[in-house]
Amino acid sequence: MTDTRKKTPVLLALASVCFVIGVVAIIAMFAVLVSGGAPGLWLYLTAMIFLPLGFVLMIAFTLRSGRRARR
Repeated sequence: MTDTRKKTPVLLALASVCFVIGVVAIIAMFAVLVSGGAPGLWLYLTAMIFLPLGFVLMIAFTLRSGRRARR
């Protein structure tokens, strides 16, 4: 039997996970602010690192897969 499912590229999966972690950190920041608290430094750093990293990795994946399709 052959498996016909396509495997998700590792770079795309990594980019998606990083981006989602960054978005969840931003949502958590707003939730903490609305509840009257002050978000911790770890929440700010998580959002500042993971969201842009995921975005850049997604762009890199797009450019890499587009170059591969043209060949």
